[in-house]
Parts: sequence; C-alpha cells; structure tokens
Amino acid sequence: MATRRWGMMLVMLAGLQGCVQPMPAPVPPQPLPVGTSTPLLPVEEAAENFVAVVARVKPVAEDYCRSLRRLANCDFQIVIDDRPGQPANAFQTVDRTGRPILAFTVPLIRDARNRDELAFVLGHEAAHHIAGHLPRQQSTAVAGAVLGGILAQMSGGGEQAIASAQEFGAFVGARQYSKEFELEADMLGAEIAYVAGFDPRVGAAFFDRIPDPGDQFLGSHPANSDRKRVVAETVARLGG
Repeated sequence: MATRRWGMMLVMLAGLQGCVQPMPAPVPPQPLPVGTSTPLLPVEEAAENFVAVVARVKPVAEDYCRSLRRLANCDFQIVIDDRPGQPANAFQTVDRTGRPILAFTVPLIRDARNRDELAFVLGHEAAHHIAGHLPRQQSTAVAGAVLGGILAQMSGGGEQAIASAQEFGAFVGARQYSKEFELEADMLGAEIAYVAGFDPRVGAAFFDRIPDPGDQFLGSHPANSDRKRVVAETVARLGG
C-alpha cells in the first residue's frame, strides 16, 4: 500500500516536470544527511507536504538558476527513491543530457517535521546546481588524482601504489571545497526557500536532529552551528 501511495505521488510530480532517467555523476556532491531519531510522518501527510513544497520551490529555484547563472539547463527534475531500506538522504546530480536532478529518499521526506524543512532541503540541493558545485568538485577530484599519481611516481611507487595514490588524491580533491560548497548551498537554498514563502530558520531546525560533524578531518560537512548561523544571517539580510 505504501509503495502505491508513493507511486501516486510520483505521478503528481510528473505533472510538474518531464521524465528523464538519471545517471549518477562520477563525483556526486555530498548528500545532505538527515536524522531519523524522531517518529516518521504518516505516508499521506508526508506525500502531501512534498508535492506542495515542490510546486512552490521548483519554479523559484529555476528562476534563480536562469538569472544567476544563465545556464542552458535549469529544468530541475525531482525524483524519489522509494526502494526499501534507503536511509534519509537527498542529493543533486545530472542526467545524460545535463539536466539537473534533485533526488530524495522516502525516509527523508517522512522525517521532515514540516514543509519548511522540506523547502530548505529542496532549495539547498537546487543551490548545488545553480552554484556549479558538481563540475567544480569533479575538477578538484581530477586534479587531486593527477597530483597523487605524480607524487607516487616520483617516490618510485609501483603500479598499485600509484593507483592508490590517485584514488586518495581524488578523495582529498573532492573534499577540498566541500564544506565551502555546503555553506554556499545553505545560504542560497535558504534564500530560495524564503522567496518561495517558507521560513528557512524553521527549516534548518533539522540540524538539531543529526550528528554534528564539527571539524572532522577531511569531513564533507560544516558544523551544524555554522550552518544554522548562515541560514539565520541570510534570512536577516532578506528582511525576515
């Protein structure tokens, strides 16, 4: 029954956009983690919230995309991963044609306490595309892999050592700006949600329900307090 309900929601979303099969990016942006320490919303309520939020936030995000970047492809496709056992998660990638995809798992949608949280997460993921984070992250990953391979060769490493150095270099390179990217996406995502009529400060409350990454070595996300501060400053700047 739950699968049927999510299928109906996908049909409703299809009315807002076309259907394209997604292709994972070689170095996808870091997903926005969401905790599940509190009971999930009922399926019907979560579905209604998500469809309502998409209807209001998607056109605003597309307007920002066209005005700020003048990108050729600002037609966001929102997809739902309803496979059993998926964690609460959201991320941005592109399909084979370069169309931006914003993907959400069912647990994330049901974990959102209110529409403001969903609007902020949707704005955040859209902001990754608008800010060009994916190609920038891929570029730093490639540069890191090349540098790692060169250093391994210079130190006399064998084929396996060079491959390992390239892999680690790509890992470090992909995270070189990841915290900066997350804060940029928080700021622009908060603005998108605010313009769409939601309160990003309420939306950012979900940071209180997830582990605080703090200053972990090679961590991909900033401290939760920094993210909430950026959201509050953004809303204040907008007059909220």
